[in-house]
Amino acid sequence: MGRIRIITDTASDITRQQAKEMGIEMVPISILFGTDEMPMETEEDFQNFFERLYSEKSLPSTSQPSPELYVSQYEEAREKDEDVLVLTLSGGLSGTVNAARLAQDVSGYDRVTVVDTRQAIITQRMLVERAVKRRDEGRSVEEIAQEIIEVRDRMVVCGVLDTLTCLRKGGRIPPGLDVVGNALRLKPVIELKDSVLVPLGVARGMKKGRDFLYREFEAAPIDTDWPIYTGYTYDREEGEAFRQTVMERYNLSECQMYPVGGVIGTHVGKNCVALAFVRKA
Repeated sequence: MGRIRIITDTASDITRQQAKEMGIEMVPISILFGTDEMPMETEEDFQNFFERLYSEKSLPSTSQPSPELYVSQYEEAREKDEDVLVLTLSGGLSGTVNAARLAQDVSGYDRVTVVDTRQAIITQRMLVERAVKRRDEGRSVEEIAQEIIEVRDRMVVCGVLDTLTCLRKGGRIPPGLDVVGNALRLKPVIELKDSVLVPLGVARGMKKGRDFLYREFEAAPIDTDWPIYTGYTYDREEGEAFRQTVMERYNLSECQMYPVGGVIGTHVGKNCVALAFVRKA
């Protein structure tokens, strides 16, 4: 059995160093303020992005990777006699999966398997980590892809937004409403569901917003074969406090925390906290 090349994109918020340690390849989703592209390769890049996000009047634009980036990866895999597994950002949020599939047709390399994870950020990361684990155990691409497909719709990632500003900049709420909402400490709660971001509700204050996340977690049995992760944007201290609360509330011995970068951060803004887990089948 030949080696497997695992490819994902920067919506997973896996840093360049982490990708190197995992033995995977990263394809960038471009984030542009005008013509100025913001890299998303390090946690420092994430922080710089959020600082700029609030100094600009408009949201940045994001664009899916060009098929040529995937073609380059596939051609290199062909030269090294590797199978390829591509795990993309949710097709409901981006056309990244289409670029990966188009590149497969262009390259003509038939040892490429493209899977729409239907996820992003920390749940996309979970799937990539599981794929790496299975690859290192000697599983085939087909076996790994099947496991990903079977679990992806049971994954949950939900978060509390600290501000309405990005929703206003993105045209999702009327101008001026963010000023009123922020003054009233209204905190939108969202979930990635059926491949798209959907609202769960609006809370008065972060504490009540986090209660939404706890209710989601408690609503169904948890698949303990998968980890429980928390995430945050920009404010690591707030993220760590949330992680500690989750661990204590649910008597967890382990709960990893990861920062969220600009691909999804564009829409949720600074100081968001998120909870990710997998429901039992």
